[in-house]
This record gives sequence, C-alpha cells and structure tokens, in this order.
Amino acid sequence: MNLKPLLLMLGLACIPATLAAQKIYSLSSPDGNLRTTVTVGEEIRVALDAGDTPLLAPSPVSMTLEDGEVLGRNARVVRAEKNSVDRTIASPFYKKSRVGERYNQLTLSFRGDFGLVFRLYDDGLAYRFTTDREGTLRIGDECVAFSFPADCRAVVPYVARGRDFDFESQFFNSFENTYTTARITELNPGRLIFLPALVELDGGYKLVITEADLEGYPGLYLRGNGETPELRGVFAPYPKREEQGGHNRLQMLVREREGYIASTVGKRAFPWRTVVVAREDRELLDNDMIYRLAPESRIEDTSWIRPGKVAWDWWNDWNLYGVDFEAGINNETYKYYIDFASRNGVEYVILDEGWAVNEKADLMQVVPEIDLRELVAYARERNVGIILWAGYHAFERDMEQVVSHFARMGVKGFKVDFMDRDDQKIVDFLYRAARVCAEHRMLLDFHGIFKPTGLSRTWPNVVNYEGVFGLEQMKWSPETVDQVTYDVTMPFIRMVAGAMDYTQGAMRNAARRNYRPVNTEPMSQGTRCRQLAEYIVFESPLNMLCDSPSNYLEEPECFGFIAAVPTVWDRTVALDGKLGERIAVARQSGDMWYVGALTNWDAREAVLDLSFLEGDGWKVESFSDGRNAHRAACDYVMRTEPLPADKKLTVRMAPGGGFAARIYR
Repeated sequence: MNLKPLLLMLGLACIPATLAAQKIYSLSSPDGNLRTTVTVGEEIRVALDAGDTPLLAPSPVSMTLEDGEVLGRNARVVRAEKNSVDRTIASPFYKKSRVGERYNQLTLSFRGDFGLVFRLYDDGLAYRFTTDREGTLRIGDECVAFSFPADCRAVVPYVARGRDFDFESQFFNSFENTYTTARITELNPGRLIFLPALVELDGGYKLVITEADLEGYPGLYLRGNGETPELRGVFAPYPKREEQGGHNRLQMLVREREGYIASTVGKRAFPWRTVVVAREDRELLDNDMIYRLAPESRIEDTSWIRPGKVAWDWWNDWNLYGVDFEAGINNETYKYYIDFASRNGVEYVILDEGWAVNEKADLMQVVPEIDLRELVAYARERNVGIILWAGYHAFERDMEQVVSHFARMGVKGFKVDFMDRDDQKIVDFLYRAARVCAEHRMLLDFHGIFKPTGLSRTWPNVVNYEGVFGLEQMKWSPETVDQVTYDVTMPFIRMVAGAMDYTQGAMRNAARRNYRPVNTEPMSQGTRCRQLAEYIVFESPLNMLCDSPSNYLEEPECFGFIAAVPTVWDRTVALDGKLGERIAVARQSGDMWYVGALTNWDAREAVLDLSFLEGDGWKVESFSDGRNAHRAACDYVMRTEPLPADKKLTVRMAPGGGFAARIYR
C-alpha cells in the first residue's frame, strides 16, 4: 500500500491558518473552576484553564469532508446558545447505582449546517461536531489536537506492534500494552498512541484524554510531533478491501482502504472528544465522564441482564487434578467446572477457544469431544449460565443465525475476540452485535478490542471489555515486564474509560525475583492479597476467576472471599491514590462494604479513613500480606476484628502487595 496519500490525508485538516477577525466564546464549569474559551475566525481553537492555570493552550478543531470542504475554516457563527443540566441518572451494572450529571453547555451553530457542542463539567471538558445535512456524509479527516502550555509529562500506551511511521501496520493491534512515560516532545512521532492517555501538567493537574459515543465512526489515536508539546489525532481510514486471515483465520485483514475515515448519515452528532481533569490522582479512580456522555439505554427491560463471576478455563490451561478423567476440552472437564461454579455461587462458566472446530471460522461446527446441548442443560439444572468464546469473523459472518441458534439452546452470551481494529467497520460491528444479542437476551464481553466509549450504558448487555494489558500476559511475558507497576498505573488511565476484563484471581503468586512465564501453569506478579484486592479495585461487571477450580479448592479462605465479592456496586469511594505508586478504593453493595488496596514494588503502610461509614458496630474481615510475603508471595493473614472507633484502618502491604477487606455488621 502506498502510504503517502494516507499520511497526507491524516494531516490535511490541521493545517494552520492565519488569524483574522475573531469571535470569542467562553464557558465555565458549574463550580466555576474550569473555563473553556472558543475562538472562531479563519480557524476554530479551543483552550481550557483551571482558575489561573492553563491546561490546554488554544488547540485547532475542524472536520474535513471527502470533497475537501473544511468544517471550521473561515467559520461563521449564526447562533450561540448556553444551557445547564443538573440531574441524577440511574446507572445499573456500574460502579455506583446513581450518577450525578451536572454541566454547562455551549452550542455553536455555523453557516453550512454544522455545529460544535461544548460541555464543561466540574471534572472535565467534552466537545463534539454535529451536522445537519441530507444524505450520506463522508468524512475525510477530523482535526483533533491537544496543545499544552508547556512540555508536560505524558503517560501513554503505544500500539505494541507495527513499524515506525507505518500507520497501516499499527492500525492492526489488540490495544494492549504497558505505559511509556516521557515529555510530550520526547514521544516517538512514528508510534501511534491508543486511548486513554494521560498528561501531567507541571502544576499537578492530570488530564486523561479519551472519547465517548463512538457510534458510526472510527476510534481516535494520538501521536506527538517530536518538536512541540502537542498531541494530534490519527484515524484509520475506512476499509475498502478485506481478506480473511490472522489468528486461526478468525480475523479480517485490511488490504486496501478508502480515501475517507467514515461514511455516515448527514444528520448526526459525532463522537465526544473528552479531557478529564483531576487535581488529585485519586479523583481519577471514581470518574463518570464517559458514562455520562453515552446515550441512554436502548434496552427497555434489563431485568434479564445478570452480571457476575465466570469460572474460566483458558488461563489455567484446563488443568484439573485429583479427578478420575483426563482434563481438557471435553464434557467431563466442563461438567466439573459447572459443578464447581454451582457449589460456590459462581454465575457462569465460559467455554473459551477450542470448543468449535479450529480454522473453520464456523461456530456451528463443534468439536466431537463436546456435546454442547448436554452441557447447557447440565448447567441450567445447576443455575449456572454458559458463555461461549467466538472469534470475530466466525461470529460476524452469520451473526443473526449464530445468536438465535445458541440463544434457543440456552447459552447466555458470547465472549467475542480478535477484532484487533477500531476503524468504522469494527465500531459498527460492536453496535450491531450489541443490538442483535440484546434482541435474543444474550450478554457480550468484547476482547481484542479498543477501550470502552460508553457502549455499556447504551447497550447494557455489553457487560465487559478487554483493551487492557491483563493477567493473561503473565502466561508468556518475560521477567522484564513489570505488571505490578502497571496495576497501579492503569486504573488512573484505562479504567477512566470504563470496565475491563483484566481476568485476575491467580493462586500461584510470585515475589519480584521469583516470577517467570509458564504458559500452562501461570503465576501472577505480586502477592496473593494483591489478587484478592484487584476484585475490588478493578471495575468488571463480568469478572473472571482465572485459575483452576483445583487450585481454588486448595485455598478455601481466599476463594471464598473472591467468590463473594460483588461485580456491580451501589457506591464507590476513592480513598487514596498516587499514579504508579498506590491505590485504595472502597465500594458498597447493599449493607456491606469492601476495601481494596494495591502498592507498587515498594512496601507501604497506609491509614485509610472510613469515617463515611455511618453508625457503630462494624466488623472487618481482612486479608493482609503475611510477614514473609516479600519472599513467598502466597503468604497472607486473614483476621476478623472490630473496626477501630475512629474508623481509621491501618493497612500494611509487602512489595507488590495488596489488602482486601469486607466490612459488615
């Protein structure tokens, strides 16, 4: 593929223009701290300040149509309107049952039947284009730029594969990587950055950049230019020709692209560009920006949607012991998983890759070792739901038939994997899959996919996303990979976008010098208590139990705790947090609270203030790192004791450690 036209197209919309007569519009957040300024002249620029502190320098905004028309060049405002919203919205299957939504909004309508909408919350800025035109609209490019007042520190995930400056090779990726920390001008301009990304201003403010309400549009990447403190947007152009291939021939590989990024309807609102603002790091652990910006649920009756835990086979390599059959992909093994789930209140069992005939991309072809109807009936009798893994092409090629067939059988949902793109065709697939599955009362867990953008509010049967460098990486990652530091970095960045299928729960745990990759009997980095705490710290409405039932049965105290941890919550309180160092979160479910804390490779003592707990008589069932957890990471102490009268909980964590507690009365 000749990339010169592609790279030219990706930069067209951001060509600087000479400033002429300008009009300036401003908008403040409800609390008055944030202020955005929109300057309209030969180009449109947006700035953001917090009090006297500049957060974003004037940054260009425009959209280029396929025919070369630039929405935002020499723009003329025909109407400017402001309004305010202050309400509370219901948020089932989330980290809290109610979300406060309070913002001020500025809507600018321009000659040429397009507009820009700006929303300013107390915790961030969002803006989006709108168009009001007949017929189909093809978008050549959108200028999304974030200019900063100084050369700030950025914490970003680069696309993990592909060649420098060859964006086409980088558009094919799984959206999984650890973070790179550098000044913005030091970022590699040849590497794409996937979202969310974080920028830390010298004054202490942290900005998380991401997007929301992505329907009918490609996802956004960022890149630096190596010279100025600015991040610019890049989009994958619309696929023109695809070819089956990739992992077990379950993927569609783009061989040729169109000269535009989106083909869409002319009357619409485009995705929100969002900048989440935090004065303190811990504020990022309980941010609702993406949920607020997503469209409301399109499912009227959500009573059938059942979040919960999943006994998972693939990470532990189907390894069972102490049984009288050969473990593997067969009915005996899955019946054992089902019995295990039923006895312990685990809602689901997943059949991951291997139940359908390999390399056929046909979900109707089941391997002879599996009698799926028998398994589904067996699970139903024991109040356990079955979820099926599906490769993207096998699922997409005949979606209606596949979904209706397995829904009639009694399967409860799908884990769809290996999309590994975020161009408009893949985004359209997510929305279509969500709708089709909802029509048949089926759940969806998307893997091999980009970050969430609010789809789980619009279609709440989408109960989880991957787009995270999760525990599966420990099956093969070398000792140089630092998962522990990632664990206390990612919640401040990736988790701002929404829930994530990290797949925690390892019972083999390794201190820093003891970790090594073992694909068939994997281990985690860090302590046992860290694994327990991650069920509380990480947001995940559909949450995997990654390890073998045999290993869990050997650890009844730890397993009993994680099996009982809820996966959706009534309330979340961010207790403490420092990017890359530590996290402490409290979450409420009914009349019970859970507390989870994580540290990096530094041993740490923290005092957690739980004074928000009303009344007296609280008891704490806690799991703390044992005295020798720095040597043998499985070492822990479980105790039950009264909550101190001052409601302050002293927590001690080993290097790579954690703390988990259930608080009740």
